[in-house]
Amino acid sequence: MSACTLKPEDKKAFIGSIGEELVSRHGKKKYYSTDDIGKAALARGYPIDWTCWAYCIFSSPGDFKALHDAAGEVCNYAAMKAEVLTELAGGSFQWPDIGLSWLEWPDIDLSSIFDWSDWSP
Repeated sequence: MSACTLKPEDKKAFIGSIGEELVSRHGKKKYYSTDDIGKAALARGYPIDWTCWAYCIFSSPGDFKALHDAAGEVCNYAAMKAEVLTELAGGSFQWPDIGLSWLEWPDIDLSSIFDWSDWSP
């Protein structure tokens, strides 16, 4: 299955797993390096073509852009992040500022995804 056709439930499981790995390895951070995100995905056994979904959630907008610019790829941070968050929130989500880190997300219940992190924005 390609990254672009990931089912919402697969994205939810993937983002939860990567977040758990990142917090376990590095503690709670506003943003993680793209290298740390890639290593977390690899440690959890996910294919490399899924990693971009984790980059849009856990890296800074600047790091996301730099990574894709260096690879000669065009990926839209805001669009990808909005898509993932809409699916994580069950299909209805209004994102006020797409540049916020995952720790600053608005008051939506993501406890089923981030139950490992003692979630509190």
